[in-house]
Amino acid sequence: MKNSFLLLLSFSLALILSSCGSDTDDSRIADYKDVLQNISNDVILPTYEDLYDKTQLLVNTLTILEQNVSQVNLDASKQAWRDARVPWEQSEGFLFGPVDQQGLDPAIDSWPVNETDLDAVLNSNAVLTKDYVDGLDGTLKGFHTLEYLIFGKEGNKSIASFTQREFEYLRACSQSLHGATKALFFAWKPEQQKFIANVLKAGEPGNSVYPSQKSALQEIVTGMITIADEVANGKINEPFTTQNLTYEESRFSANSKKDFADNIQSIENAFLGVYKNASGLGISKIIKEKNELLDVKFRQQLDDAIRAIESIQGTFTTAVTNARPSIEFAQLKVRTVQQTLESEILPLISNL
Repeated sequence: MKNSFLLLLSFSLALILSSCGSDTDDSRIADYKDVLQNISNDVILPTYEDLYDKTQLLVNTLTILEQNVSQVNLDASKQAWRDARVPWEQSEGFLFGPVDQQGLDPAIDSWPVNETDLDAVLNSNAVLTKDYVDGLDGTLKGFHTLEYLIFGKEGNKSIASFTQREFEYLRACSQSLHGATKALFFAWKPEQQKFIANVLKAGEPGNSVYPSQKSALQEIVTGMITIADEVANGKINEPFTTQNLTYEESRFSANSKKDFADNIQSIENAFLGVYKNASGLGISKIIKEKNELLDVKFRQQLDDAIRAIESIQGTFTTAVTNARPSIEFAQLKVRTVQQTLESEILPLISNL
């Protein structure tokens, strides 16, 4: 009886230990497909679709302006430019994949504008078509060339000062921008080039882009770090420290603060998994499971950074001279976001 009891006890303990070992292994293989699906389907794809739609509206509005030159139509064109700018700036938190691989970023958003070469093109006999503008350097097309032509160098261009040649360039340049945003949207779109499938199927056999879910999540968080660094140490820092406003993004339209805030919003969108009516499963879900206090802290840091940017006194152009402490404070808040991403959030994701 005693020997039988010991054998039975040993067998039972072996079963328990085996069971515990299996649970431990399973718990280490977490599935984050829901997060990747939501960020892809409900944040990245609709942001690019919104950008595609808004640049088409910009083309339409500029066409109306050319056909019916009036202050009302010029004001509508200025607003259409600003409206199209929002989804682009809110996409810069995930500038990976086709936007980088296909060289679409420079075609969409290069600055400063090369005013000298732009004047040379305007004074040339070149036929200004979409194809012609497509072949030009990034500093002669995209958002900021359109901004320069619509708003003027001092931001107060009058309707009477437009030339027919400028209208032709606006038409071709807006069509070129729309073409670049179409290429970007279609590169991700499931029915087209399907880059989205690489993220949705991260970790599945044969996925050479993202061999694991962790690698896809790391790419997303690295994208957040990149734009936080660019806003704090590039977009804000360069014109601020040099006091050279040619480095200021969107200075002709006085839209710089909005651009910067939307860049941080792009981080928040991916972190929370929210864009418009999205369901809300983002990187935050993972962080909250692992470290709820970190999740709360980072959400607050994002809000603080956006508010600080929006609270820069006056336009960014005037603040560079007249309200420098408000710029320094905003820069500090963005750098805090960057530091938390680099030192706490990315390491947590990398240790999944």
